[in-house]
Amino acid sequence: MSTNSPLTAERILEAAEETLRRFGPAKTSVVDVARALGVSHGSVYRHFPTKADLRDAVVDRWLQRMHPALAVVADGAGDSVERIRLLLWTLAETKWTRAQDDPEFFAAFSELAEEARTPVVAHIDFVVEQLTKVITEGVERGEIASAAPKTTALAVFDAMAKFHNPAARAAWIRPEVDESFANVWALLRDGLLPR
Repeated sequence: MSTNSPLTAERILEAAEETLRRFGPAKTSVVDVARALGVSHGSVYRHFPTKADLRDAVVDRWLQRMHPALAVVADGAGDSVERIRLLLWTLAETKWTRAQDDPEFFAAFSELAEEARTPVVAHIDFVVEQLTKVITEGVERGEIASAAPKTTALAVFDAMAKFHNPAARAAWIRPEVDESFANVWALLRDGLLPR
């Protein structure tokens, strides 16, 4: 990387991702990230005061990249139940694709995500908020039965954890995971429909 460019948080995060991809979390230090940028580790610490802050920022950046696609689905038109399925599918498919296309970084991300509670909780809150929005709309339209949309959204999110939680990535073998997703979704869908 060029040392002529100003050192920004974005450049540091890009270097951190690349360093994590190459060495993994256990063998990546702030010094390694600084070395990749051609700067002192003190320069990195000016943007991220601790190693934990840098790691949290890497996890947050990775998770934030999913949010626009999820928001588009939640804000879309059409049947609410189908939008919930599509939102869950988009969440799962994004993670499956990233795990397959960039396995080194996904493994590093998964390890870091276990420690990075704040970004992970913020991500979960965002996804549940999107689900709640669609469920609330579905209740108003008579397409979904729920006395407590946020509680229903949390239950749906939890029920689908096998398909989006990185800790379950060993089960993300295609086409088995596609069929499993369809089966679990059918059960959830039936529970969401008005009687």
